[in-house]
Amino acid sequence: MANEVEKYIESFPAEVRERLTAIRNIILESAPQATERICMRMPTYDLNGKWLVHFAAFRNHIGFYPQPEGIEAFKEKLSGYKTSKGAVQFPHNKPLPLDLIREIVRFRVKQQAK
Repeated sequence: MANEVEKYIESFPAEVRERLTAIRNIILESAPQATERICMRMPTYDLNGKWLVHFAAFRNHIGFYPQPEGIEAFKEKLSGYKTSKGAVQFPHNKPLPLDLIREIVRFRVKQQAK
C-alpha cells in the first residue's frame, strides 16, 4: 500500500513523477533515519524531531526547501536558480541538479546531527 508521499508523487504526470521520485530517493539514501510525511501539503522529511527538507511540484518547477541554512550554504552553487530565504526552484525545463540536491541534503543531515 502506498504511503502518503507515494500518493502525492503518483498524483502528477509521468515526467514530474520521475523528477519527484529522484529527489525522494536522494533524500531517503542520504538521510535513512529521517521520517517521511506530508506537512503543509508537501513531502516533508524530519530528522531528530526537526524539519530536514521538503519538496513540492508546481506547474513550472519543483520547489525544494532545505531551510534557510541549506540555501545560504550553497548560495553560489544555486546562483543559476530562483531562490528565496529557504527555498529554491528547479524548473521543469532544465535537468535536476541531482548531485547538488544530494550535497544539500547531506549538509542538512550533518546540521541536524549537532
